[in-house]
Amino acid sequence: MSIGRPGTQDTAPDTASPVGIDELLERVRARYQRVEAPEAYAAARAGEALLVDIRYEALRERDGLVPGALVIERNELEWRLDPQGSHRVPEATGHDLRIVVLCNEGYASSLAVASLHELGLHRATDLIGGFQA
Repeated sequence: MSIGRPGTQDTAPDTASPVGIDELLERVRARYQRVEAPEAYAAARAGEALLVDIRYEALRERDGLVPGALVIERNELEWRLDPQGSHRVPEATGHDLRIVVLCNEGYASSLAVASLHELGLHRATDLIGGFQA
């Protein structure tokens, strides 16, 4: 398949080996310090971190909301938290913002944090065990 000029072939070999989701999670999580629920709660309460709940609506309706958490569903997360983005929330004040992402059980949040790190939000982390913790 050509991704350059018409009629040319992309000859660069794909050197990345496929990984399973368990290995991917392990690699992602090794890049930052995850937090337990008491630490996340204390940081949010002290105004030192922004809690972001990425669970979808049905889970929030079933299990309830996290007091003080900003609800941003996963499919909008990067657009809403990018400090340079035109669709950012007012809380997205800069790249140094400490963000604690939570999902239902702590898996999707880890992948979301990896994406936030790619945007330069280097203090983003996630909640071990998610909402269920």
